[in-house]
Amino acid sequence: MERLLSRKNQINTQMARYGVKFGIYKNGDFLERLFPFDPIPRIIKEPEYAKLEKGLIQRVTALNAFLTDIYGAKKILKDNIIPEEFIYRSPGYLAACENFTPPKEIYSHISGIDLVLGKNGEWYILEDNLRIPSGASYPLIARSLCRKCSPETFKNNKIVDNRNYGQILKETMDNVNTGGINVIFTPGRFNAAYFEHSFLAEQSGAVLAECSDIYVENNRVFYRSNNGPVRVGAIYRRVSDDYLDPLTFKADSVIGIPGIISAYREGNVALLNAPGNGVADDKGIYYFVPKMIKYYLGEEPILNNAPTYLPYYEEDMKYTLEHFDDLVIKDVAEAGGYGVLFGKNLTGDQKDDFISKLKAQPRRFISQEVIDFQDLPIIEGESTVERKADLRAFVLAGESTKVWPSGLTRFSRNPDSFVVNSSQGGGFKDTWIMSH
Repeated sequence: MERLLSRKNQINTQMARYGVKFGIYKNGDFLERLFPFDPIPRIIKEPEYAKLEKGLIQRVTALNAFLTDIYGAKKILKDNIIPEEFIYRSPGYLAACENFTPPKEIYSHISGIDLVLGKNGEWYILEDNLRIPSGASYPLIARSLCRKCSPETFKNNKIVDNRNYGQILKETMDNVNTGGINVIFTPGRFNAAYFEHSFLAEQSGAVLAECSDIYVENNRVFYRSNNGPVRVGAIYRRVSDDYLDPLTFKADSVIGIPGIISAYREGNVALLNAPGNGVADDKGIYYFVPKMIKYYLGEEPILNNAPTYLPYYEEDMKYTLEHFDDLVIKDVAEAGGYGVLFGKNLTGDQKDDFISKLKAQPRRFISQEVIDFQDLPIIEGESTVERKADLRAFVLAGESTKVWPSGLTRFSRNPDSFVVNSSQGGGFKDTWIMSH
């Protein structure tokens, strides 16, 4: 283990050579930087992981049932479990997806569920990412480099092998494939997660393609190969809903595939993840996921949400205002660590301005108790320090629903920050699931 820890700089140098970077747009400019890796792993023992696995499968199963219902019969609205306003005013709800069910009733094939471990020993779900969650490639490539750097570490510790992600992804795509090749559809080189797109294509045996490589003819999808057109049966798309098809969504999209939604609705291609999933990972809908589990599955949630309040409800607005300085407030339309503020950090005028906005647009915000989640050790210079860290677990729904026995542990590099997102300058660790 000491050899592995001493090779931190070497491993990060190798990652840079492989192109393991994270890109962001800031002030209109594309900035690409390393996603710093820390070699001290997060360790999760088998009994703890078994509970996590069961709870994550339960949650994703309920979310898929919700999406099938909300674009179909809408029973959960008719039974007044969720107010209609939370569906129809959600920016993630797409009318174009009404009255259509994807192959095998799976909407979220690849889910990224963000959790934190409280200092009380309990895991809490912070977010459900059901659109195009990224991050699986980073622990994959990190583990590979660590194995080469210190093979004895992995011989001497009973760590569950994480190299099967590409195979699970392939099986997930094959499960809904309508007849043809599997494609990973990327917006191109200047996307923040382009490294991941190319790496996962290699790992899963799928074809990496941009919009110019794919076309639709007679509601069937084809890939322009060197040997002529090849039928496409499943597309793991890494392009957001708005830009996916200029004939259905944003007409000025230059990275989409004209006609892909028509082919999808005709059942001639599977899209992973399904368009319209954003209605289920809206931060306002997050509040209702425990209710979904009870409603669709008849079960109590195994994993808890962070204690959350909806200012939309009068009693929750009252609580939020009374405890404002003790809460974290999130804008439901934001992601990547943006739109998050801590009440205690606002000045008097800032607080007054924000409360005015909160009262005017209560549907736009949620408030949460600040969870004192655990710090993990990281190497900083010659020292070991502790920083806040979360875990993104990957749940893949194919013939069965599986949790990948690994995950992306992200940590804050700022000692005073609870925000761990890569877009906010955080780093990452490997996650070791230990077997008996």
